[in-house]
Amino acid sequence: MKQQKHIWTDNPTPAPMPDQRGTDRKDINVPARLTWKDQRGMPRFASVVTRNVSEYGVYVECQSAVSIPVFRLVQFQLERDVREGDGLPAALRSGRVLAAVYRVSPGTTSGRPQCLALRLMIDPRARAAKVAESAMPMAIIETPAPEGDRATA
Repeated sequence: MKQQKHIWTDNPTPAPMPDQRGTDRKDINVPARLTWKDQRGMPRFASVVTRNVSEYGVYVECQSAVSIPVFRLVQFQLERDVREGDGLPAALRSGRVLAAVYRVSPGTTSGRPQCLALRLMIDPRARAAKVAESAMPMAIIETPAPEGDRATA
């Protein structure tokens, strides 16, 4: 006869991890283009559909399979007619943005397309200034009284 082990814990199921993203993501469905150079230095292009964006990242679906490795630098550009859409980060409205591929999800034979997660290469100083500006309390600045208004001692 086989013995069974019974495990008893006093710890409840752990709470889900809070979202640690610095900015919110926005689901969208707009066409875009990727441009990069392959390992031989040949320029490559791909048409993609942007699925969601944040201030510092983009998730795209590829129209056709592409051979692009993780950490490859790419130029990401929304199609011209959709750049002025509401809720798009300012960096994406200006045209081409340098980005790094940080996740590649391969497509499947059942029809799921290949997807890429891109980190937008935005100047970190601009981000730090934005964070510091939003966290800075309002300061009261005292100005000295004019010469004629000072009390004489």
